[in-house]
Amino acid sequence: MSYDPNTPNSEDDEPTLVLEMGNKSELASSTKEYTEGPPSPPRGGTVIAVANQKGGVGKTTTVINIGAWVASMGYRVLAVDLDPQANLTTGVGVKASDLAGSTSYEAITGAKDPRTIAVDVPGVGGMRLIAACGDLAGAQIELVAEIARETKLRQALDWVRNDHHITLIDCPPSLGLLTVNALTAADAVLIPIQCEYFALEGLSQLLEYVSLVRRSLNKSLSVIGMLLTMADARTRLSAEVAREVREHFGDLVFQTVIPRSVRLAEASSYGEPIAIFDPSSRGAAAYRAAAEELVARVWGTAGIDLGGTSPQREVGHTGAR
Repeated sequence: MSYDPNTPNSEDDEPTLVLEMGNKSELASSTKEYTEGPPSPPRGGTVIAVANQKGGVGKTTTVINIGAWVASMGYRVLAVDLDPQANLTTGVGVKASDLAGSTSYEAITGAKDPRTIAVDVPGVGGMRLIAACGDLAGAQIELVAEIARETKLRQALDWVRNDHHITLIDCPPSLGLLTVNALTAADAVLIPIQCEYFALEGLSQLLEYVSLVRRSLNKSLSVIGMLLTMADARTRLSAEVAREVREHFGDLVFQTVIPRSVRLAEASSYGEPIAIFDPSSRGAAAYRAAAEELVARVWGTAGIDLGGTSPQREVGHTGAR
């Protein structure tokens, strides 16, 4: 089978779902309209976009650490860095400079077969990465004149999604063309929400955006969940934010809460998932629980049949710093 980035995808009729945005209670109610049950991808492995237009909410940290823990359970994981800042790439110990010409920029522009540019994540068996580079910032301009520019990433990932049980896309902190491509390619969206005062600010806009993409470009798109991040147990504010989010979104919110942790920040600076850097830390335990929740939401509590050949395995540990 040869690679053709312009291979057309068959599209069904556009969905008729409309989200009516209003106050938070209406928002929670309308969200449930398109989040019933786990995603049922028609094209193979499950693709999940980790998105929030607010920066610093833990998107990249979530992709790195959920991805590593899911891989440790025996699943094949692909992480796609779609942020021009390339923090996911450096956060798993990969140098973007070593992969010049073989990044998500080449995948989304159709310059290279995505099957040839995924690399192994160091120390994490079963997890692969399509790295990012600064050129992605220009891709949004380059793609403007392209036909079906919103589907370029989906066309690329259709060549690799069947090779992985889960693909996690780290979206940039914006609602631009790169994020549109991620949502169009995805079966579901995972939304990290920081436990801070402005946690819900912009959330209605994001959900309205998801609804727009669902109506126009990807009728199978759903919100698989919201993950509370950077919670500080010492403050009343974190508890109030968590309570308010759960009040309005109910079961859509993961039971697991990711704590604010210096070890999580240190792990990223060393280019390692927390499962390698400090597997006994609170952050590691939280992200492992979040990974188990994600697997349960995608495939049910029993996960999927791995043929009896891939029992749960621990990610290698190189020692605490």
